[in-house]
Amino acid sequence: MRLIDQSLLKTALPLENRREGKVRDIYDLVLPDNSPGVLIVATDRVSVFDVVLGNGIPEKGIMLTQISKFWFELLADVVENHLYSTNVDNLTQLSVDEKSLLERRVMICQKAKVIPIECIVRGYLTGGGYKEYLSTGGISGIPLPKNLGDGHRFINPIFTPTTKAEKGHDEAITLDEAGEIVGKALIEKLSRVSLELYDRANAYARGKGLIIADTKFEFGLDQQGNLMLIDEVLTPDSSRYWSLESWVADKKQDNFDKQLLRNFAEKLHESGLWDKTPPGPMIPEELVQTTRLRYQDLHNKVLGHSD
Repeated sequence: MRLIDQSLLKTALPLENRREGKVRDIYDLVLPDNSPGVLIVATDRVSVFDVVLGNGIPEKGIMLTQISKFWFELLADVVENHLYSTNVDNLTQLSVDEKSLLERRVMICQKAKVIPIECIVRGYLTGGGYKEYLSTGGISGIPLPKNLGDGHRFINPIFTPTTKAEKGHDEAITLDEAGEIVGKALIEKLSRVSLELYDRANAYARGKGLIIADTKFEFGLDQQGNLMLIDEVLTPDSSRYWSLESWVADKKQDNFDKQLLRNFAEKLHESGLWDKTPPGPMIPEELVQTTRLRYQDLHNKVLGHSD
């Protein structure tokens, strides 16, 4: 069987209120302490430019779940998070076959009131931030020096919030605009916590030969109104990982994320073969294999093992 045919792209579990994100299927459930919870299933779907591609990367959902679990546990002393368990045996409503399907790719979490802001931390100038800089001379209203190149390292990482769009693209906003949405005190706390999470994570990553160029954090409030880190955290879908050894500003970086798929999709767009709207194109078998190896390499580097 080709690798391209081995992805888990969709689930249909006997649980309440199924909803489908770009990568994750989410269900409501009740936690053992009778508090409201959610089941987050990481499928092998892949999205670029906010569009799900026609096929997936086998075991990507497993690798992303294990990476998130690692970071949630490592950073738990910075801020509380929503992770309750990753053990499928806690899902007593499911059959043996259903549990086997979900092994290592689920997070059982506390339900949170989602804060409608994407918390982006940039340690390096690249991606959409670099494009905004070329257009405006700054990012999210933060002015930056002239003549910075793609891959420039910020001595002090910057917090650049965006809107959290239900559909379409998130939009860059200033700190003041974010404060108007969620309140000045909360956005200041989100900025402070996000920067601390990034600093801690990037210091760890550098010890593994990696750079976290930028990342996206999402937060919510628990039933008592306390801040919680939610969703995925520091995965190659929500972060840009580069090789520390080969990093040099103003050059193409050795990456461990889905940049290869972004490049593939961008070339299709430039050639007029895809307009960046659904349905997404199919990923060629060779690119599926190469991308899977990139995810696996990052998984092993972060977790420090190869299982």
